[in-house]
Amino acid sequence: MNCAEFVELVTEFLDGSMSESAELSCVVHLARCEGCETYLDQFRQTTAALGGTLPGPGIPAAAREQLLEAFRGATRP
Repeated sequence: MNCAEFVELVTEFLDGSMSESAELSCVVHLARCEGCETYLDQFRQTTAALGGTLPGPGIPAAAREQLLEAFRGATRP
């Protein structure tokens, strides 16, 4: 797994809705990548600030794409 793949799967990782092998790949990647560990921490903080829930599948497709682009374009400290 690389960083781009982890970013794409982070919500599934946090939801616990991915396969066991995919989750293991994420955990291995996190153990080796300080940047993604930081990204995951920031994602958790953002989720907590939004009330502890992630947007559900009911979010409009355009809004979902805007959020994904915002996270993709975010700079890391």
